Amino acid sequence: MALSQSRRDLFRLFLKEGAGARRLVTSEFVLQAAARGVPVHRVQRRELDALCRGRVHQGVCLEASPLRFKSLEEAEEPELGGEEGPNRQLVWLVLEQIQDPMNLGALLRSAYFLGVDRVVTSQRDSCPLTPTVSKASSGAMEVFDVYSTDDLRSFLKAKAAEGWEVVGTVSKPEEVENVPVISCSEFRWNKPIIIVIGNEGDGLSLETQRLCHRMLAIPPGRALHPGIESLNVSVATGLGQDEGWDRTQRSAAAAALGASLAEEKRGASPSQGLACRESPLLPQPRAVG
Repeated sequence: MALSQSRRDLFRLFLKEGAGARRLVTSEFVLQAAARGVPVHRVQRRELDALCRGRVHQGVCLEASPLRFKSLEEAEEPELGGEEGPNRQLVWLVLEQIQDPMNLGALLRSAYFLGVDRVVTSQRDSCPLTPTVSKASSGAMEVFDVYSTDDLRSFLKAKAAEGWEVVGTVSKPEEVENVPVISCSEFRWNKPIIIVIGNEGDGLSLETQRLCHRMLAIPPGRALHPGIESLNVSVATGLGQDEGWDRTQRSAAAAALGASLAEEKRGASPSQGLACRESPLLPQPRAVG
């Protein structure tokens, strides 16, 4: 995906010699590289392994500059035209201290698929936009802008003052104090909304919870054994594909499933894509997929 976009500086494309069954795929990569003026190098597998530092590369590695978070000052208001009409309410996803790159990639993939308008992450103690994040997002990171703020609570307070509803996510409703908790199946809204997801170990901080108007949770379908009390965030895509759900229900499901991050230490499984590596050519460039 990075090769077909114009968001990075591209330096070199490495392909494994004798691609075999993947020859058609690599031929397409070569054509895209030629169109962008990117040199193509065919190398042996051990060289690719070294370039990618042992990560899975599927015979392809692209050397490129890194993507960085955008500041909120760079943000433009999303356009609300199209089939969904001017009455569609905005949905923003805010991530507080998501640290695992696989989790961040899975969240970006789900947010992109489910129609979230913007993703904002806290700068402090959060995972950067690494090649692993790009791979786990199945390329969504390459086409979907991700913003960051160094003052998450002030940002949430400002949006609430503008009329936005701030909704948190929780995996254990009994631990929430002084904020209403509802099931995602009951969740409806009629104003712009911010859905806030907390980090893998502790969920939302108490200070952030206090800024939320409501909290979302998913009720389990049975009594659960200890240690299996939550869902993995990457399940959001599967549930969101139910053809009977409208956009509101899909976004609510994605948000509530995101609450399961409070109990997760690892996120989605590795997804298909190009391998990644840091490049010695320029300061901080890296390969992406």
